[in-house]
Amino acid sequence: RYVAARPSTRSELACPIVGQGRIIGVFNLENDDIDAYHDGHLEFLKTFASQAAAAIERARLLDAALEARKIERELEIARGIQESFLPEKAPVMAGLDLHGINLSYGEVGGDYFDFIPIVENQLGLAIGDVSGKGIAAALLMAAFRASLLAEIRNHYAIRRIFEKVNRLLYESTDTGKFVTAFYGVLDVKNRVFTFSNAGHNPPLLLRANGTVEWLTEGGLALGILDEAAYEERPVPLAMGDMLVLYTDGVTGAQALTGDQYGVKR
Repeated sequence: RYVAARPSTRSELACPIVGQGRIIGVFNLENDDIDAYHDGHLEFLKTFASQAAAAIERARLLDAALEARKIERELEIARGIQESFLPEKAPVMAGLDLHGINLSYGEVGGDYFDFIPIVENQLGLAIGDVSGKGIAAALLMAAFRASLLAEIRNHYAIRRIFEKVNRLLYESTDTGKFVTAFYGVLDVKNRVFTFSNAGHNPPLLLRANGTVEWLTEGGLALGILDEAAYEERPVPLAMGDMLVLYTDGVTGAQALTGDQYGVKR
C-alpha cells in the first residue's frame, strides 16, 4: 500500500529516530530521480534525527511531569474530601471503649467509617469501602455518607435504610460503581447491637468467653441493583466482648514478599 501511494518515487532514504535506546520514529525522504541520495545525505539526516529525538524526549518528559503534577493535585483534593468526612475522635460513652483509625496508603481510596449519635444511649457504627480510587471514589463516598445520614435521621429500620441508600446510589452513579458497607446501632442501655451488612468484609465479634462470630447477615453491596432487600440481626453484648470493623485495606495489606495479611490473621 505504501509503494502504491506514490508510484513516481525512484529513490528513498530512511533514517531511524532513536531515543533512550529505542526507535521512536523515522525520517523518510523520497525523490523522483534514480540514485538521488548518497552517504552525505544519510550523515546529515542522522544528525537531524538525533536532535529531533532529544526534542521529542524532552517533550515527553515535560508531558509526564505535568501529568504527574495533575494526578498529585487530584490526590490532594481526594484526601481532603476523605479526611473531612472521618471523625476527629471517638465519642465517650460510659461502659465502652471506642476507637477508630484510617491510614491511607498510596493512592487515596474510598474507605469510610463513622460514629453516628442517634438518640440517648444509642450510637450508630458505620464503615464502608467505595469502588475505585482518587476523586471519583471520594465523591462516591460523599454521596454514600450523605444519603446514609439522611436516612438514619428519618429513623427507619436498618434494613430500610440500606434499601433506600441502595436505590439512591443506583440512580445516581455510573454502572460498575458500588459501595460495600456495614451499619449497626449500639444500644448501650440494653447491651444489644443490631446490624446489617451490605456486601462488606464481615466484622468480627470476639466474645469474652473466647468464641468468635462473623457478622454477615445483610445483602448485596449498595448500588449494584435497583431493587435489593436487606436483613438485619440483633446480637447481645456482654462485658469484655470486642467488636472489630475493618475494610479490605487490612486483609489485603501486603508484606515485602507480596504475601497478604489475610482474613485468618
